[in-house]
Amino acid sequence: MISVIIATHNRARLLATTLEALAGQESPGRPFEIVVVDNASVDETPAVVQEAAGRTAVPIVYLREDRAGKSHAMNTAIAHARGDLLVLTDDDVLPCAGWLAAYAAAFDETGADYAVGRILPLWEAAPPTWLSPKLYGVLAIPDGGTTKLPLGKRINDQIMPLGANMAVRRHVVDRIGGWNPSLGKLQGTLRTGEDHEFALRMTDAGFVGVYEPAAYVHHRVPADRLRLAYFHRWFYDNGIVHSGLDQQYPPTDRYLLKVPRYLWRQLVKDVMLMAGGIVRLDAGRAVAGEMRLAWFAGYIRGCWDRWRAGEGPRLKTSES
Repeated sequence: MISVIIATHNRARLLATTLEALAGQESPGRPFEIVVVDNASVDETPAVVQEAAGRTAVPIVYLREDRAGKSHAMNTAIAHARGDLLVLTDDDVLPCAGWLAAYAAAFDETGADYAVGRILPLWEAAPPTWLSPKLYGVLAIPDGGTTKLPLGKRINDQIMPLGANMAVRRHVVDRIGGWNPSLGKLQGTLRTGEDHEFALRMTDAGFVGVYEPAAYVHHRVPADRLRLAYFHRWFYDNGIVHSGLDQQYPPTDRYLLKVPRYLWRQLVKDVMLMAGGIVRLDAGRAVAGEMRLAWFAGYIRGCWDRWRAGEGPRLKTSES
């Protein structure tokens, strides 16, 4: 059985269209259910779920999780889901009609432990001229392309599993645990990292995956996120989170001023990228470099805060 899991918070109107798209799925060749976890919403979410359940033969399970954070919601959903294949999406996503069928086929054909689907943008407003594909990860719309690829530790790791469109066999969660409640957009920050940390644990445990572009979704991009201030804040907060993940899963054993040496080299490239964009009047290049500098500032902040607290990285024997 397949369990489709959606964590939602105060997005009743968007959730309704997501549930409608899921109810119209082509048959994946096995039964499936939809598990909606209401993460302390105060809008019409319960009524929207009840109404959707009355219009489809697909079982829709409504759960309530009042502890704030996507990770708590995800873990509650997994504890109640009946499926041996867990397919994740968000409440602002529109899956294609063959989404579940593509995932089911990918798992059957490859025997993979997890899978990642393609994410395409659904813009609420025209994207600004400075927004290049290098920055699409901020909006959770990184397009992995049209080619099916194997995934794993250091294998096509530019494709990162995201909660908007990924699937995982239950035995993976049984072995490594669920989502980390200390990560995510908590206490007014834009810090993410819960999906990234889960992916690192998966690959560190030796699980292998597949990127299946046929399992594609459209992810809504709100107009209010298409602002430079939002991107600045996201990159800085993400740098802090990434420094913590690198402490748990060190990418190298070579450091300079408590920061991995390769990131200092990357800093030089980012400065040159921004300068080149300014000289060439290329807003996309200039802003991409600028955001990388904001990320590096957050990363340094995280590293130095942890070193002052006496927390060093779990060093490895060789540089990756």
